[in-house]
Amino acid sequence: MNVLSRRDALRYSVTGAAAAGAAWLLPKGAFAEELVNTPPQTEGPFYPNRLPLDTDNDLLIINDAITPAVGDVTHLSGRILDARGAPVRNALVEIWQVDNNGAYLHQGSANHDQRDKNFQGFGRFLTGAGGEYYFRTIKPVPYPRRTPHIHFAVKTPGRDTFTTQCYVKGEPRNARDGIYNSIRDPQAKAAITVDFAPIAESKIGELAANFDIVLGFTPQG
Repeated sequence: MNVLSRRDALRYSVTGAAAAGAAWLLPKGAFAEELVNTPPQTEGPFYPNRLPLDTDNDLLIINDAITPAVGDVTHLSGRILDARGAPVRNALVEIWQVDNNGAYLHQGSANHDQRDKNFQGFGRFLTGAGGEYYFRTIKPVPYPRRTPHIHFAVKTPGRDTFTTQCYVKGEPRNARDGIYNSIRDPQAKAAITVDFAPIAESKIGELAANFDIVLGFTPQG
């Protein structure tokens, strides 16, 4: 499977991801009255019990390896916003998800022995002045009893960690997922349902997904 090089991925984080997440260009507080707070969701049992040595925002390549992870390459971007719609700077965004075989990095994952050793499984990004984050990862896949999803944790000074999950728009399994359907409010459910859209100019079938997280509070400092 062909993928972007690590250098290309970092360049995309400054250019292509900004284009994919056009909402980054909105002025501070724009459309704040229309914002829907992102609903919290369970962290789940599979936050890594041992963090990988490589915890950067490119989950497809571990350190300086040359063999990429298997899966649909996805450029996942968005912004962390406060309750007023202002971007949150210096928020630590963490994601974790199963690999293309449906296995988590966690040793307790049901099929841990089948895990793709080239998939980082976990990544971190510290937001800048615009509240933006960016990850290069794979489109999430299902595993028993769960629809495809990506876990998020947002850590801000003086506040408890905010955890949620994002889901794939149009995924039929969403209708049968208990955690997804525990959210009753249609607007809140729509806020965590993300379009994983093909990138028209990509020759290798890459996807782009934009997921803004609106915190229900204004962080300190």
